[in-house]
Amino acid sequence: MTTVRNMADLRSDFPALSGTMRGRDLVYFDNGATSLKPQPVIDALNDYYSRYSANIHRGVYEMSELATAAYDRARESIYRFLSVDTETGEVIFTRGTTESVNLVATSWAREQLGPGDEIVLTAMEHHSNIVPWQQVARRTGAVIRYIPLTPEGFLTDEGITQTIGDKTRLVAVTGMSNVTGYMPPLERIIEVAHRHGALVLVDGAQLASHRPVDVGALDCDFLVFSGHKMCGPTGIGVLYAKKNLLESMEPFLFGGDMIREVTLEHSTWARVPEKFEAGTPNIAGAIGLGAAADYLMDIGMERIAEHEHRLTEYMTTVMHRFPFIRNYGDQSPDRRGGIFSFTIDGVHPHDVGSLLDQQGIAVRTGFHCAQPLMTHFGITGTIRASFFLYNTEEEIDQFARAVERLYEILS
Repeated sequence: MTTVRNMADLRSDFPALSGTMRGRDLVYFDNGATSLKPQPVIDALNDYYSRYSANIHRGVYEMSELATAAYDRARESIYRFLSVDTETGEVIFTRGTTESVNLVATSWAREQLGPGDEIVLTAMEHHSNIVPWQQVARRTGAVIRYIPLTPEGFLTDEGITQTIGDKTRLVAVTGMSNVTGYMPPLERIIEVAHRHGALVLVDGAQLASHRPVDVGALDCDFLVFSGHKMCGPTGIGVLYAKKNLLESMEPFLFGGDMIREVTLEHSTWARVPEKFEAGTPNIAGAIGLGAAADYLMDIGMERIAEHEHRLTEYMTTVMHRFPFIRNYGDQSPDRRGGIFSFTIDGVHPHDVGSLLDQQGIAVRTGFHCAQPLMTHFGITGTIRASFFLYNTEEEIDQFARAVERLYEILS
């Protein structure tokens, strides 16, 4: 791997792309759900399981020391991936975005919020960034407010400044909508929230795998994302948080490896980050995630973002030739990641997805764990094509031809 490799050449790193689906060459446009895995990540997982599959932070024998070193290197890779200043911020390994949000909801919000405090969200959030806050509000008496969306599904500065106020304690917002690809103005949201003394959690599940993220420059208080959407394994994710917040928070889970001392009467906790990583962690998952971060950094997140920007522009141009297509979200490619979410007049999204499957094309259909946004658009679901670094314009042409053919069949 080198940063001078052509993006199209990277396809050879992904074994799944050499396979077929329904007997056809695979076109994988479901990256918003999960990404394919490159060979270096697969090799890192195999290496752990075949050579040094021991537990960490306990053994004094060589295999355990190798596992501990690999696990710690993985965290260092995430530091670099997010440009974390370890003096002021920290990375916690979790099972994924959902667990990371729940960790903050349980360890910070339930302890800090009370009646009348406000949590600010948007209607474009994934359910994992709505439901935990609803539970916090139910248990603490806090109030949830939503920054209004335009009919097209994006935010306005007026909506941001009128919703975030002196009662706001937390703003939890996606960095990129998993339905439309719209990227809210995070810098502005964070600036307004901090001016009112509120903290900001960014759901980076879609953002972190497709755009450079510098948490110091962004100045968010929490950032969460999953490994499986960024070439890593399933079952592993990250919570980034400012260190002073983590030091003030109680642990989310209790047990082994997160303690400093245990007596029959009381227990004390280890330092951050171990304080929040109880029990045997997903060692292989962390190692795989570290390998995925190294892989993406070697290519360059700016290059990946530029590649997906070109694909999104091309997809928009190609698909807008069809009068029967309705595309959802902000139409500006500069405010949009590599997601094209649409419906076809008179055709159910699931029927479209099933027929595309027969052509070897993988897309996601349904409400994408974003029912409030579907309600906002007045629909029950969409067809979502989502891109990553290994997708090509030729695949988009193939996709467009398939959509045109199936419309002729179904209409």
